[in-house]
Amino acid sequence: MVRIRQLMSIAVMVALTATPAFAALKAGDAAPDFKLQASLGGKVFDFDLADALKKGPVVLYFYPAAFTKGCTIEAHDFAEAIGQYQALGATVIGVSHDTIDTLNKFSVSECRSKFPVAADPTLKVAGEYDAILKANPKYADRTSYVIAQDGKIAYAYSSLDPDKHVVNTLDALKTLVQAAAVRQRQAP
Repeated sequence: MVRIRQLMSIAVMVALTATPAFAALKAGDAAPDFKLQASLGGKVFDFDLADALKKGPVVLYFYPAAFTKGCTIEAHDFAEAIGQYQALGATVIGVSHDTIDTLNKFSVSECRSKFPVAADPTLKVAGEYDAILKANPKYADRTSYVIAQDGKIAYAYSSLDPDKHVVNTLDALKTLVQAAAVRQRQAP
């Protein structure tokens, strides 16, 4: 009987972590501004959200830890799709609690030097975006945001499963870009 309860408890935990959750920041909310030390191709620089938004929308994704299975899959997916993001005028940035030294390596090997990853060792920024892993608050939750140029959240998605983050953010970005094009055509 005790063994059955343990197995049922484990099954419930697995089901809860496999089900997509919704990020607390919703479409229309102001995206918290931030500046973080980041790495692109193993080179460190200061990433500034406000500066990136001047160039176009930003796809901001939080992930638990560099070099873990799911985070590696997600980094590869974003790297493979970077041309699509760039065609839509978007900047992609990944954020985790890892140190900049770890991210220098991760940015080259797993991000394939295609997009930057930023260090948020205290998870201050992750907290502002409600992207802290509830089950283990030492890590960021796997949460993706599309931030429009006006600094508002256009799309938010949370799921520990890395498989849908790229597809979902690309779809949201396409919708955002199409809506902006329609507004521009309608402007006098």
